[in-house]
Amino acid sequence: MFNRLKNFCINHRNLTAFAFGSLAVQALPPFYRWYLLFVCLSGLLCLINSAPNKKQAFAVGYWFGFGFFAFGLSWVNQALLIAPAQTGWLIPITFLASGGFFGLFIAVPAWLSCFFRPLIARYLALAAWIVIFEWIRSWFLTGFPWNLWGSCLAFNPVFIQSASIWGTYGLSFLIWLTATAPAFALVHHTKKAKLISLTVIILLPLLLWGYGTWRLNKYSDKTEGNTKLRLVQPSIPQSIKWSQNLKSNHLQTYIDLSRSQPLDDIDMVIWGETASPYALDRDEPAKTDTLKAINNNGYLITGQIRYEDNYYNGWNAYNSSLIISSSGIIEDFYDKSHLVPFGEYVPMREYLPQAVQPIANIIGTMNAGQGPKIINLDHIPPFGIQICYEIIFPHRIINPQHKPEWLLNLTNDGWYGLSSGPYQHLVTTQLRAVEEGITIVRSANSGISAIINRTGEILASLALNKSGILDVSLPQQTSMPTPYNKLGNTFILSLCLLCLLISAGLSRKH
Repeated sequence: MFNRLKNFCINHRNLTAFAFGSLAVQALPPFYRWYLLFVCLSGLLCLINSAPNKKQAFAVGYWFGFGFFAFGLSWVNQALLIAPAQTGWLIPITFLASGGFFGLFIAVPAWLSCFFRPLIARYLALAAWIVIFEWIRSWFLTGFPWNLWGSCLAFNPVFIQSASIWGTYGLSFLIWLTATAPAFALVHHTKKAKLISLTVIILLPLLLWGYGTWRLNKYSDKTEGNTKLRLVQPSIPQSIKWSQNLKSNHLQTYIDLSRSQPLDDIDMVIWGETASPYALDRDEPAKTDTLKAINNNGYLITGQIRYEDNYYNGWNAYNSSLIISSSGIIEDFYDKSHLVPFGEYVPMREYLPQAVQPIANIIGTMNAGQGPKIINLDHIPPFGIQICYEIIFPHRIINPQHKPEWLLNLTNDGWYGLSSGPYQHLVTTQLRAVEEGITIVRSANSGISAIINRTGEILASLALNKSGILDVSLPQQTSMPTPYNKLGNTFILSLCLLCLLISAGLSRKH
């Protein structure tokens, strides 16, 4: 039976690789069926190892990556259903484009690993190249570090603590080393190969668990501090969020929720990304209304579209957050600096074919802000702000030379409905908290709003699509230094290069 299955997989390499890649999506949040990775990743290595040439190995990697990214990013299609008459037809194109483009980030590592042999050299090289290209994906063409392999370990904070040393890419590296280890037993069928597989499968997760347990026992802080925050989550459907006829109702919803419990001890009320349908820095009546949501000597932070007069081009628009005091003074603001291509702007809009222009015109033209900054307010620990998509970029959310004491992430995941997208977005926030050793408060229009401590533990949260408020206190210890905060990705990239050198040495001896 095993031999028949093996022969089928070999005779239908591309189809098998596509099936493995599609199945591996189940290991991502919120499913966390991590055990499937042993089948999918070791199966991929076996297919690469048995490929008759490098071209076939490239194809195997490509079809694995196609399945993984096409299905793994399918939640993006939910945004196209907000206005189905205008954008619904793009869903199959988006599905094919996601797999077609991002599949290359598995295909090229699969091809490069074939320059190394024996299997042990190819095993190390594949893990190293996968991580290197995952890192490249985080900045190439403005970057899209979504569906990182390391996020598969976030089902328990214990298993993500080493991200404080080598980041999420380090977790990805460990996953590939562990989940491809069964390939030794599958290829060689010897006692030595089986021992190697078993040792790796047991030892690496055990080390991960041991370090994570030690770190949580030493650094986890769930003790409440003196700063009290109220997160407001109205769960306004995206389909009506920008309705001009309803914008006064939406603002009132935020105000009513903010006041639904006494504000006496609340230092800061926090609304999500683009929460205010009004430009509160210009609309005095609307700003006066919002003051009802603020405690005396307290503050309101809200997302909104902010406009600046441009003498040459009219108005510049920014996806911004405003900090308003109880006296109505706008104390500070932060403009989103890392914008979403095809979401907040269209690259090379003027060069698009005429047939695509109507679709492009649906998307606004935002301007980018200046990058991370620290907000200083009376009675509030200094903090930074990240808006939505910005939080997904490892080692790019904080200026290491000027680290705030905590971070605020304003987001609106209402675009993605009841899908895996909002859950994965929350997990990326947990991983950033561990990497940078910093408390992150997350306020979302439709969820999942939460407070995450400096070791990545969710202290409190509001469920997806639930309307309500969440009163939380910052922990007494909000931040701490981490090796990753200082070194970034230098350590894991150096480790990958070392593995490639070892693989090259093993190949020369073979």
